[in-house]
Amino acid sequence: MDESLTTGRFAEPVDPDAVRADWAARGYSCHAFTDPPGQAWRDFVHDTNELVTVVEGRLDLEIAGRRVTAGPGDEVFIPRGARHSVFNVYDRTTQWLFGYD
Repeated sequence: MDESLTTGRFAEPVDPDAVRADWAARGYSCHAFTDPPGQAWRDFVHDTNELVTVVEGRLDLEIAGRRVTAGPGDEVFIPRGARHSVFNVYDRTTQWLFGYD
């Protein structure tokens, strides 16, 4: 297992308010995003740590050359300075949350 992926961190169905409260207690913001099938966000680098949680659907994330797949309730940690990309690999829209510390 990849140390950037925590499977089942949040119970399904994922409650965005519960994620928001958890992340706030850990010092992270929380923002919602919805991507159509096939959406790709490529080659981002931030000077803060980032968390991602899928509410509905599935994402592939490439983080510093390593690929992980996240489904509902999974949490992905992206360390500051890591080049990363996010891909909606679900055949429908994917709803996901992201936040920065």
